[in-house]
Amino acid sequence: MAIPTNGLPTDLWFTRCPVPTATGIAYKLDWLTEEFAEDGIAVRTLQESGSELGRHHYDHRLPTLIREGGNMLAIAARAQREPTKLIGLTWIEESQLILTRPDTGIRAAADLKGRRLALPGWSHNDIPSHVRGTSIARGMSLAGYKGALASAGLTLDDVTLVETEDRLRNIGGSGRDLEPRRSGVGRLWSIQPLVEGYVDAIYVKGASALDQAREAGLVVAVDLDALPDRRLRVNNGTPRPITVHQSLIDDHFDLLVRFLAVTLRAADWVASSPDRLRDILEYETAGSTASVDQAYRLLHEGLHPTLDEERLVLFDLQKKFLFTHGFLDADFALADWIDPRPLEAARTLAARGSAQRIPELA
Repeated sequence: MAIPTNGLPTDLWFTRCPVPTATGIAYKLDWLTEEFAEDGIAVRTLQESGSELGRHHYDHRLPTLIREGGNMLAIAARAQREPTKLIGLTWIEESQLILTRPDTGIRAAADLKGRRLALPGWSHNDIPSHVRGTSIARGMSLAGYKGALASAGLTLDDVTLVETEDRLRNIGGSGRDLEPRRSGVGRLWSIQPLVEGYVDAIYVKGASALDQAREAGLVVAVDLDALPDRRLRVNNGTPRPITVHQSLIDDHFDLLVRFLAVTLRAADWVASSPDRLRDILEYETAGSTASVDQAYRLLHEGLHPTLDEERLVLFDLQKKFLFTHGFLDADFALADWIDPRPLEAARTLAARGSAQRIPELA
C-alpha cells in the first residue's frame, strides 16, 4: 500500500458480493469517488480490479479494505485469526427459495419430509484455507433447508441430502459452467440435478435464481422470505456484515467514518429513485428487471447497517451454525469482534451533512 506525503493512503478498497449493498449503490452513483477525490484517494473495488488482490475478498488481508458481503467469508476469515472488526450488519430479504418441479407434489415445507434435497459439494480452491469459507453454495443450502424444515417441525434428519458434485461432473461440468452468465457474474447453484430428476428440491437465492426458475419451468415449494420468524431465514446474507481490517480503524478512522457516512446517504436515497435504483441492482445482482423487482422489493427496510441486539443474536446463530457444520476452523466470541465506534461516528456525520448533500439525479 503506497502512502503519499500527506500520510493518507492512495487507495481505499471495498468489496461486495453480487447482491444489493449501500456500498455498491454509493459507488455506482459516484458518491464515494467524489467524497475522496480532493484527498487524492482513489476508491477501488476488488470486483473490477482485475488483479491478484481479488483473493482479499476471502482472506481480508488488505489493510484499507471495507467489506460488505456474505457472512460466511467474513466469519471464516475471523475464525482464521485475521485482524478484522465487525462494524455493522444489514438485513436484506433477497428471495430465498426452495424450488421443485411441478410433478413432485411438494407445495409446502412439510412436503419435504423424506425427499431428496440437493447439497452442493465443498468448493475447489487453490488456497486450502479458503475451502471452507468459500463453499458458499453448500453452506447456504444447508442453512436454507434447516430453516424451511424447522418451519414445519422437521430437521435435516427428516430428508435425504444428495451430494450433487459427482452428478454435475457426469453431465458436463462444475455446476457453474452449466448455467448462463449475465454481467460477468456466475451463478452459485446448478438447477440441472433438479431438472433431470436426480433430486426433488433445491435451495436458491437472489434475483438471478428467480430467472433460472422461470427459464426451467420450476415452481416455488417454500418461500423462506414469507416465514414470519427471522431465525428461519438466517443465512449467508441475513444478516450481512460490514467488516474492516483493524489497521484501517487504528490508522485512518476518519476516512472510514466518511466512507460509511456516504453509504448511509445511499441507503436513504434508495426509496427516492426507483428507476435508477433498478438499473444499479440489475448490474449488481445480474438479475432481470422482473426478478430484481420481486427479490428486492423490501430493500429499503434493511439496507441501513446497525449493531442492534436482534441482528447480533441472529448473526451469532449463523456463526454457531457454520462452526457446527464444519465451515469454520475455530469458534470465537462474537463480542470480541465488534467495534461500534465507526458506525456511530458515521451516523453523526451523515446527519450533519444530509440536508445539503443529496444531489438531484438526471
